[in-house]
Amino acid sequence: MPTLDNHMSSDYVKLIYIGDSGTGKTGSLASLLKAGYSLRILDMDDGLSSLVGYARAEGCDLSKVEYETYRDEYKATKVGPAIKGQPKAFVEALTKLTEWSEIDDPKCFLVMDTLTSFSKAAFEWAKGMNPLAKDPRQWFGTAQKGVEDTIALLSGPQMKMNVIVMSHINYKEVVEGSNKGYVAAVGTALGPHIPKYFDSMILAEASGSGTNVRRKIKTFPTGVIDLKTPSPKMQPDYPLATGLAEIVALLKEG
Repeated sequence: MPTLDNHMSSDYVKLIYIGDSGTGKTGSLASLLKAGYSLRILDMDDGLSSLVGYARAEGCDLSKVEYETYRDEYKATKVGPAIKGQPKAFVEALTKLTEWSEIDDPKCFLVMDTLTSFSKAAFEWAKGMNPLAKDPRQWFGTAQKGVEDTIALLSGPQMKMNVIVMSHINYKEVVEGSNKGYVAAVGTALGPHIPKYFDSMILAEASGSGTNVRRKIKTFPTGVIDLKTPSPKMQPDYPLATGLAEIVALLKEG
């Protein structure tokens, strides 16, 4: 029977990193490069310019970042935008994840940026697989299973590298006048269940405007979002520029 002194919790950091668009999630990855980690980024948003800018400003080695961008191509039609040809972003992304799952590297982070766009690709894939479905719930069900199975892969012991799954936030009214924030995945039912696969969920947040914008990473539950980390040494928030590296260092301590 295993005992906790041999637990692998500190070998690989695996976390959900959520935040509204523009809060600085992608750019904050630069602190991990500065701390000596390499990155493999599954880029579903086609939005890595901020990471390039912050990493160069910090003098980081960008050759330590591998990335693959997957987005379905759309075309204009008389009834609105539609996928051009067969949707392929979801399947191509899964193929790359399968390839990366063979790697064993505790000094590497696999980053999904973002789960929200990955989920959209999963929905288009599900729709393309069964375009004549009479009930659209079939598309959502198929897509949700594909996304949840992917999360199980990334968070499971077979993925022998660190993992960050980035997501936007889906706000839902739980009682009149009171909202809760959840991981933004396909549909509304899956998001609240995603955090159960991870020990840590953190939040990028921006406040103020113009030159007075202040960005930070939060680790303690807010009144709206149930954040979590397993480290008793964790502080409630960290500067965006250095926070990810500091959080990871504490999580690595176990």
